[in-house]
Amino acid sequence: VLSLSKLTVIAEPAPTHITVQPGVTLTSLRNTLTAAGKAYPPVPTFEGATIGGIVSTNAAGATTFKYGTTRDWVRGLSVMLACGELLDLERGQVRAADGRFAVETSTGTIIVPVPTYRMPDVPKHSAGYHAAPEMDLIDLFVGSEGTLGIVTSVTLDILPHRPEISLILVALDDEARAVRVATRLRDASVETRRARTRTGLDIVAVEYMDRRCLELLRHEGADRRTRVTIAETAGVVLLAQVELPPGTTAAQVHQEVGRAAAADAPDTPMVRLCRLLDAEGLLETTELAAPGDRTRAAELLAFREAVPDAVNRRVGLAKRTVDDTIEKTAADMIVPYARFADSLSLFRDAFESRGLDYAIWGHISDANLHPNLLPRTADEVRLGQDAILGCGREIIRWGGCPLAEHGVGRNPTKQALLRQLYGDAGIEQMRAVKHALDPLGKLSPGVLFPVTPDTGREEP
Repeated sequence: VLSLSKLTVIAEPAPTHITVQPGVTLTSLRNTLTAAGKAYPPVPTFEGATIGGIVSTNAAGATTFKYGTTRDWVRGLSVMLACGELLDLERGQVRAADGRFAVETSTGTIIVPVPTYRMPDVPKHSAGYHAAPEMDLIDLFVGSEGTLGIVTSVTLDILPHRPEISLILVALDDEARAVRVATRLRDASVETRRARTRTGLDIVAVEYMDRRCLELLRHEGADRRTRVTIAETAGVVLLAQVELPPGTTAAQVHQEVGRAAAADAPDTPMVRLCRLLDAEGLLETTELAAPGDRTRAAELLAFREAVPDAVNRRVGLAKRTVDDTIEKTAADMIVPYARFADSLSLFRDAFESRGLDYAIWGHISDANLHPNLLPRTADEVRLGQDAILGCGREIIRWGGCPLAEHGVGRNPTKQALLRQLYGDAGIEQMRAVKHALDPLGKLSPGVLFPVTPDTGREEP
């Protein structure tokens, strides 16, 4: 096992970028950038993730709606190939031509084919090797899950100034209403970015938690720990991040909230948000964390993160007390936004028709959901895997991606979803890329491609 956990050097931030080693955690990066008044926005929700890890999976998270994925922010990479050659890559330096890369090394030129399959047209995907005409070589390594090279250094673009963020938490009685509100928030934000106005509403992310999530949070006491009161009748909770103009203060936000209903209220993002929520009958019950209120913001974010924690504890308990073959069984799928409501129905039908207990949460702002099984037996795990594969086929048919942000790894269900997505021919094209850069299969054996149990080698 090769560990990069001790490669934790962080260079001094430049005005628009920073260079770090792969063992640096997102928490360390955030602390460094905060001290310099800068930010790296496209982070997954788990801040213990490392920079090498997020690059290897093209990780994304809640803020994809505005800030995209890791790939969009990687300016440069240093990569050690299986042969021992070190590539120092800057974006724009090496691009594919005529369907292939010509990678120059000290011992000659490595010809790497570019797959010809078409990737889903959705905001994020973490599904095998990136492929596009005239693509950058950096993009081949981003999302390759350590199978093509070992990342030893990463240069990331950063925001030169930290944006001011407010969080709002909204409880709603049903899914249809939640989808309508989220759509209104998204549409207003898209218009703000199109018009480039400082007064428009600019939502960075909207998170979604269903009724079962809320039941788990109450049972675990997460609502009490985070001081979040959710009515028993609530069926959905939305947690949104609102980006405000630089210099916006908590006092200003609270003043604008208080004046939002007045005819002479200033035209600001917060006033527009309040009026939208008031039109939906939600303003009076909305929780708010204003800029600078770090304690309340941390509580609202902890409320959201308590959902996967609660599910993982239940899976672990079942594994220890019922059957040690029980394992986490979850999907990570994204669809074109117009299909979001359809995807909710798809997941519910798939799990309920098999008599399974489940919870659904995720990033509604980019239509990426995480339906998770709450298994009671090993048989239910197998039924859950079958449900996920069935959902994957439909998601692909809709133009979505069944592997949005967590990668594939050695998980057999995810590897099956990858084959569903690109077919046998696509998998063979990926193998050709792997063989060109790692002909002996040294790097991350079994990741992306199954291995033969008796030999431990990747299946032909």
